[in-house]
Amino acid sequence: MDVEIWSDIACPWCYIGKRRFEAALARFEHRGEVRVIWRSFELEPEAPRERAGDRAVRLAEKYAITIERAREMEQQLTGVAASEGVEFRFDIARSGATFDAHRIIHLAGEHGLQDAMKERLLRAYFTEGELVSDHQTLARMAVEVGLTEDEVSETLAGERYAEQVRDDEQTASQLGIRAVPTFVIDHALGASGAQPPDALLDLLRQGWANRSPVSVVTAGEACGIDGC
Repeated sequence: MDVEIWSDIACPWCYIGKRRFEAALARFEHRGEVRVIWRSFELEPEAPRERAGDRAVRLAEKYAITIERAREMEQQLTGVAASEGVEFRFDIARSGATFDAHRIIHLAGEHGLQDAMKERLLRAYFTEGELVSDHQTLARMAVEVGLTEDEVSETLAGERYAEQVRDDEQTASQLGIRAVPTFVIDHALGASGAQPPDALLDLLRQGWANRSPVSVVTAGEACGIDGC
């Protein structure tokens, strides 16, 4: 069973949602038969390489709220993250474009390291204050999870996986995905938001129960478990 998760590295609820999904998956009876695929989604495709200024000030301007309220929202999110075992450091977070980071996640997927790369980037952004649009930073983290420096450098120097990122985003648009995280099971069942583990576990179980059996036409000679 495939579970595709659309999310962005710069999305705090995506990090919280990842932890909640992992908790749900750990309790799922068929977890060994689940393939998790991380899909690209940019909350701000036109974001610059790095934004200057105070994050709370930008948040206040974006949502037309006071700076004090923006800081309260950050504190509340930090508390929610802590309850899931994640440390948020909004005081040192550096905001910027995530397109190249998504390309590196696709590269990692080719080597079976997609989840590790996603985790590393989320921690870098929300806990360590790293700038995930910086190519040297991306290369260092990619090597940390097991990718080769040469392949990472070659990818970042060109347009490799750019088409895959855009395809993910186009698919999200076609599916009506407007917010992340969004979880989609076998292209048939979806849920949006960092829902509690129990809700995500129910989603997994429903997705498993709704799987369509393969129609097999029995005609020619064959061998079975009882012999030929």
